[in-house]
Amino acid sequence: MRNAFADEITALAGADERIVLLSGDIGNRLFDKFKDLYPRRFINCGVAEANMITLAAGLALSGLRPVAYTIASFVTYRCMEQIRDDLCYHHVPVVVVGTGAGLSYAANGPTHHTGEEIGMLRLLPGMTIVCPGDALEARAALRATLQQPGPCYLRLGKKGEPVIHKSIPDLQIGKALCIRPGKDLALLSTGNMLPTAMKTADLLSKQGMAPEVISFHTVKPLDEEYLKQAFERFPVVATIEEHSRLGGLGGALAEWLADQKPQRGRLVRFGMDDRFLHEAGEQEHARECYGLTAAKIAEILVAE
Repeated sequence: MRNAFADEITALAGADERIVLLSGDIGNRLFDKFKDLYPRRFINCGVAEANMITLAAGLALSGLRPVAYTIASFVTYRCMEQIRDDLCYHHVPVVVVGTGAGLSYAANGPTHHTGEEIGMLRLLPGMTIVCPGDALEARAALRATLQQPGPCYLRLGKKGEPVIHKSIPDLQIGKALCIRPGKDLALLSTGNMLPTAMKTADLLSKQGMAPEVISFHTVKPLDEEYLKQAFERFPVVATIEEHSRLGGLGGALAEWLADQKPQRGRLVRFGMDDRFLHEAGEQEHARECYGLTAAKIAEILVAE
């Protein structure tokens, strides 16, 4: 996803002179082309992420369209006060990009895991949260967030994620994308769990089921229109995310359901447990520890 992001923002900057890219001392080689083409519109803010957010707010208030990019755990946990007070309170159009989100940096330990930041940011008034499912969605999501009038959080994986879409989708903020229509249950995936959701659907199909797979790329605002009909059509609606089950997409749906009339469907949430992972290993190992594999998800859903 990050390579697609770098390529897309370079292309978009050629068409919009207001775009400014801020980096928290990462992605120096990744953004070489951007820096060569637009040296005055790239700012390496160093290991000072909170300052980067405040600088981005000032640039936005001056009429520019800043994009602040660094590792997800550093651009969120370290910067909550600045995101709340400098971006959301003033409702300024800054795109905060967290790369390596979820368990992408699993081998670096829990300091680099981001399993809570969606829940934290979702509480902030005026914040839009977009979690693309593959590199092509990441391109479309960047385009969409740059058109928003207020602050956005763009949650990216790292690199090498499977591409699900055949072309760049027509991604609209707050409108889920149907990847595979179905009739027996719905799998709502957000972020880089989309390939796992597709594998889960394949396993369920072998059990004679016809699951619907949805890329629920926007966690805030929710696609309430889709949710209303999904909980009427399906006996089970499952959320799949590389985030804690508390506060993320599953938590947002649980809150939404609490305010609705009783529906046919039952919500089942798949995500990270409410605990830190005290084991070393790469992303796939970390997912296994949290039960975030296609085989484990399919096993539970068959039993449902």
